[in-house]
Amino acid sequence: MEQPVKNRWLIALAAVGIHLSIGSVYAWSVFTNPITKQYGWELPDVQFTFSIAILFLGLSAAFLGHYVEKHGPRKAGILSSIFFGVGIVGSGLAMNLGSLPLLYLCYGVLGGIGLGVGYITPVSTLVKWFPDRRGLATGLAIMGFGFASMIASPIMNSLINSVGIANTFYILGIIYFVVMFASAQYLSPPPQGWVPAGFSADAAEGTKQIKKDLCQLTANEAVKTRRFYLLWLMLFINVTCGIAVISVASPMAQEMVGMSVGTAALMVGLNGLFNGGGRIGWASFSDYIGRPNTYTAFFAIQMVLFFLLPNLTSPILFMLAMFVIMTCYGGGFASIPAYIGDLFGTKQLGAIHGYILTAWAAAGLAGPIFAAWVRKATQSYTGTMSIFAAMFVVALVISLLIRLDIKKLREEAKRRENSVELAS
Repeated sequence: MEQPVKNRWLIALAAVGIHLSIGSVYAWSVFTNPITKQYGWELPDVQFTFSIAILFLGLSAAFLGHYVEKHGPRKAGILSSIFFGVGIVGSGLAMNLGSLPLLYLCYGVLGGIGLGVGYITPVSTLVKWFPDRRGLATGLAIMGFGFASMIASPIMNSLINSVGIANTFYILGIIYFVVMFASAQYLSPPPQGWVPAGFSADAAEGTKQIKKDLCQLTANEAVKTRRFYLLWLMLFINVTCGIAVISVASPMAQEMVGMSVGTAALMVGLNGLFNGGGRIGWASFSDYIGRPNTYTAFFAIQMVLFFLLPNLTSPILFMLAMFVIMTCYGGGFASIPAYIGDLFGTKQLGAIHGYILTAWAAAGLAGPIFAAWVRKATQSYTGTMSIFAAMFVVALVISLLIRLDIKKLREEAKRRENSVELAS
């Protein structure tokens, strides 16, 4: 008896459930002041917990991408829920014991591993369920990651004030585990050869142009290609500059345009909204204009805005520029899985996505450190913005270079099709 085919929109909902949980890592700053006040630890030492989590996100995504492909999204989702849930609950124990190394181990290492596996698992599955709307599907899930901090921050703040830091970790750890474990139960790849209703008919009638993947490569084959490293560099530059700006958004706005502390705080809060909105907006738009055009647009827009930022005097214009930058930052994350599918196929998309995400791990460490170093060396944020603008010039060139590889692949695919037609 044939198994009923699952509803792909419910698969997307399950993916959002996982990403809303793990995306709470972006609300880590809510814990920093209460922890430093209660335990007397230095602020950089407490903030380092977040850096460890992002580092292990990238490392686990790279090393466990093959696990996702081999054992399927359900088992990978369960693994993620265990690591992330235990990591958050263990952070509560670290608070009870007053142990900073234990916090690093639980939140940073264990939680970071849960983050990495949980990030790539639903995304690689959704790309296979939505061959007609890859950008929209991955944007939906990764939007959850972007919006998570907006939802989690006030809840965390309320819990810390009412039940204390340790109990907050215990409560959140259990909730996240339940949500992620339940979401993982519905995740599964589509049946072999499955396509959405009307997909084949639309392609046959020409009412909808369905672009074929340029090839089908394994992860180990993908890393031997030039286009893999061009993609890696594009993501690295986009994330390095974005995460650096996020880390200094408030003091930078106060210094450069004289924004008040309250207005700067409002801007930081709204940054999260545009970060999340950019993920679904740009990723969906990429289905229509193509991934190469989307990334070229990201870099052209940000190159201009980073050059303009030091010359802006109006707080309103400064905020608007920051919001557009945030949409490009979020959109870069959300569009990359669909781009991977276009360039390498879906055979081992999860594993390839994991390898690419090492760019995020590297940028998560490099961005804030680099921004702080340039600020210290130049005594202003103006120099930092100019360097980032120059980095986007490089990214723009890379986004054009990768088109040469795409053109070559299309020509090869066309030759193969012609030779098959001649042989038949």
